[in-house]
Amino acid sequence: MERKPIIAIVGRPNVGKSTFVNRLIGKRNSIVDDMPGVTRDRIYFDVEWQNKIFTVIDTGGIIPDNDDDIMVSIFSQAKLACEEADKIIFVVDGKEGINPIDYDIANILRQAGKPVYLAVNKCDNPESLIMVSDFYSLSIGDPIGISALHGSGGVGDLLDIVTEDFIISEEIENDNRIKIAIVGRPNAGKSSIVNALLNTKRVIVSDVSGTTRDSIDSLINYNNTEFTIVDTAGIRKKSKVDYGVEKFAVDRAIRSIRECDVALLVIDATQGISDQDKKISSIITEAGKGIIVAVNKWDLVENKESNTINKFEKKLSAEIPFLNYATKIFISAVTKQRLTQIFDESLKAYEQSTKRISTGLLNKVINEAYALNPPTSYKGKRLKIYYTTQAAVQPPTFIFFVNNEELIKDSYKKYLENKLREAFGFFGTPIRISVRERKEKK
Repeated sequence: MERKPIIAIVGRPNVGKSTFVNRLIGKRNSIVDDMPGVTRDRIYFDVEWQNKIFTVIDTGGIIPDNDDDIMVSIFSQAKLACEEADKIIFVVDGKEGINPIDYDIANILRQAGKPVYLAVNKCDNPESLIMVSDFYSLSIGDPIGISALHGSGGVGDLLDIVTEDFIISEEIENDNRIKIAIVGRPNAGKSSIVNALLNTKRVIVSDVSGTTRDSIDSLINYNNTEFTIVDTAGIRKKSKVDYGVEKFAVDRAIRSIRECDVALLVIDATQGISDQDKKISSIITEAGKGIIVAVNKWDLVENKESNTINKFEKKLSAEIPFLNYATKIFISAVTKQRLTQIFDESLKAYEQSTKRISTGLLNKVINEAYALNPPTSYKGKRLKIYYTTQAAVQPPTFIFFVNNEELIKDSYKKYLENKLREAFGFFGTPIRISVRERKEKK
């Protein structure tokens, strides 16, 4: 399949770029807030318009010549987006009118050597359309009035013009990539890991806690296997999360966990294991996702000995015992130590989470486990397991048909889970056990 055309959405802060992107993709995906500068990194989405499929890049609001470190990074990200794009949509604020910054951006875009389309946003009523002609002074082409918020105005006309030379796609390509969500507390080094994996500054890295606000997808091929790497916002304790942009970002990170195939839980080796690491582990487990524990900043751990890793693993096992099935890797985003293990172990975890066991072999293992350690009787009754079947994958889910649901206790479920792992592996993935009652035939 041919590479999808790429359109970069650029403009100064708070002109409605993310609202426009949300309008294009048909759902509230980019974070939208009245605070300027909410979108910081460049974020990619696939869009279909009139049977034409293309990719849009939502960029942070740019202010040329601003010396603030974050603003400089945002400007760099926007420039990279323009270099990568085939076409550029320059969004301006029709309600506010022309801003001096718009002239600066227009001058930069003219030097990009790409087709640029001028979208005058916030034309929410007929009166506001009068302002559109003022934007001819930017010398960037014919301005088109749109309302990203309401979808009215010239959104459709703009898309028709921008995509007129795009090829009509017969079908949308299925995404068979393994999706890895990089999750953890703020400042654990998640974005640095992504950048090291990609060998490029794909996302902004800063020592300011909470720099990443949106969940950002990056595509990478490793040993002929396609992966999607999702960098997410740091997940802080609920009580410390301010309502608004940060809450949306945390919600997005949690949603990224629910939508991924494998979650890479990043723990800061210099900070140790926190209660929040345990909480994030629980979120991943409850979502039924494959998991790898990545202990980052291992290069900063002092006085390492031959058994330092073993000691840390034992501490992890003691602090988060329900993750004993998860692979632990000790990495450094700075030195790139063991970074490729992320792909190797993610592939293994994905294969384990999608593994199916034949019904005959499954029942043989469960029957042997039952015979080896029969459950104790309860109120004069003993549990009988008639039949076991695998009902689903991601996570592997097993249904046990029994004589009485009350007779199978959590401790015995754990015993059966351990026997399943001993027999079939299932490393790096949680297991679900469901119990259904079936009366004995008389």
